[in-house]
Amino acid sequence: MQVIHQPAVADMFYPADPGRLRDWMQHHVTTASENRQKPRMLILPHAGYRFSGAIAAQGYSLLRKGDFKRVVVLCPAHRVYLQGIAVPEHWDGEATPFGTIPLDKQAIASLLSLPGVIAANEAHRQEHAIEVQLPFLQYQLGDFSLVPLVVGDCPAEYVSGALEQLMTEDTLAVISSDLSHYLSKDIAELQDDYTIRQILQFSETLTGDQACGCYAINGALHWAHQHQLDIKLLAKCNSGDTSHDTERVVGYAAFALY
Repeated sequence: MQVIHQPAVADMFYPADPGRLRDWMQHHVTTASENRQKPRMLILPHAGYRFSGAIAAQGYSLLRKGDFKRVVVLCPAHRVYLQGIAVPEHWDGEATPFGTIPLDKQAIASLLSLPGVIAANEAHRQEHAIEVQLPFLQYQLGDFSLVPLVVGDCPAEYVSGALEQLMTEDTLAVISSDLSHYLSKDIAELQDDYTIRQILQFSETLTGDQACGCYAINGALHWAHQHQLDIKLLAKCNSGDTSHDTERVVGYAAFALY
C-alpha cells in the first residue's frame, strides 16, 4: 500500500477546495510564453496565499506545462530542530487538493550517501514551507516527480552537493523562504532591501535574521554561482502591504535564476 503524506495547512494557508484553489490560481498565475528562457531555480516565499501568494505567483508565471519532469523543493525546518538536510523515508507521494505528486524515491535514496543528509519524516510531517509551493507547481507544470528537502543548520556545500546530484536539464529547484520576521514595516523594508542586494550578489552568508531559509538559499546560491547562473529579482513586499499590522511584518521576495 502506498504511503501518501497528507496536507498539513490546507484551508489555513491556501484553499483546500480544488475549485476555489483553481480559481485563485487563475486569478494570480499566468502562463509563460513558449519561446522564453526557462528558469533553473526560483526563490519564493511560503506564507499564506493571502500574504505572499501574489509574490510567489510572479515566479510560477515563468513556467509552462511540461517544462520540467522533476522539482526539488528546499525549505527551512519550522517544526523541528535540524542539523543537515532531511529527506522523507518510506513515503510515496505528497497529496494536495489537486491530487497526489509522486516522490522520486530513487533520487531521494541516492542523497543519503551525501554528507549531512538524513531520513527524518518528522521534519516533513507538519512542514508548511514545502506544502504551499506544491499547488502552484501542479497548476503550472502538470505531471512531475518531487524531491522535498528540509534544510537545517548546515554548510552551503551540503546543499550545493545535493543540488549537484539532482540538477538535470529536466529538474527545477524551488527554494522556499521568507525574509525578515516581526520587524516594523519601515525597518523590515530596509533590512529586506539589504538582504535582496546580498542575494543578487550571490552571497553565501545570509543568517536566520535575514531569511528563515538562509541555509537553503546560501547553498543554492553556491551551486548557482559555480554554474554561472544569472539572477533576477521579480517582486518584493511584506505582510504589512496586505494587512493592517505594520508593527510586526514578514518580508517576501521572488527571484528567478537562469
